[in-house]
Amino acid sequence: MAGATTAQRGTPGSGGSGRPARKGAGSPKPPKAPKSGKSVKGSGPQGPGARLRRGPVLASLAAALLLAAGGTWALYGSSWLRVEKVTASGTEVLTPEQVLAAAAVPVGAPLVSVDTDEIESRVRGRLPRIDSVDVVRAWPHGIGLKVTERKPVLLIRKGADFVEVDASGVRFDTVPKAPAGVPVLELNAARSPSARRFDEERLLHEAVLVAGALPEPVARETVQVKVGSYDSVVLELTRGRSVTWGSGEQSAAKGRALTALLKAAPKAAHFDVSVPTAPAVSGS
Repeated sequence: MAGATTAQRGTPGSGGSGRPARKGAGSPKPPKAPKSGKSVKGSGPQGPGARLRRGPVLASLAAALLLAAGGTWALYGSSWLRVEKVTASGTEVLTPEQVLAAAAVPVGAPLVSVDTDEIESRVRGRLPRIDSVDVVRAWPHGIGLKVTERKPVLLIRKGADFVEVDASGVRFDTVPKAPAGVPVLELNAARSPSARRFDEERLLHEAVLVAGALPEPVARETVQVKVGSYDSVVLELTRGRSVTWGSGEQSAAKGRALTALLKAAPKAAHFDVSVPTAPAVSGS
């Protein structure tokens, strides 16, 4: 009996005692799984996949840089897009050559670098007759200048010459001969009872206002604009006819009334449109 008891205590796996062996004792531990958010070496953002994705992006950036550099060179450094021809249009009294000389466009300069505002300022400063100028680039080699000249509506005598005045009151040129169809100003401000209140400059403004409002058919027949005071403007027409205009107020309505009177009474000697709603004629 004693031998049987000893044999039971020495049973393999009992750890040399009668206690049962712990579960898993003596066996290798399984490897731990990688924690969430960490990639295995060679398969994450720093791996071959990321390097392959960066390749096309870098190539696109390089191509864009080359394209930008090439475009800049073509605009500024090459001879492809440079000023070779400058033209001027819209002139009436002036000549295109005068406009081109005043513009002084730098022929041979890169077209993109031409300062159009500076050219416009130069033309208007050197040629007061120019009211406006539109400077445009005509790719690939041209610059175009479209000008608008001032139109005289009134002439002021200056010795033997005439000063041209436009509808804005700008005195822009002096000419030796009066242009056809432009009336001459006769200003008698010294005789005006309101001379202290309305000086010559103010009376000139009234004359310009009246002359600028004349319909074209009437303007062609107006020889002289006489201004005695603020509200005493008289027009002298061809064939010895005259018009009492009054002040410069309601000039547009007065112009329409006078046009109607000239058609209705072509043989009349005097017209009164000082009150445009009640015009009158006499001497027919």
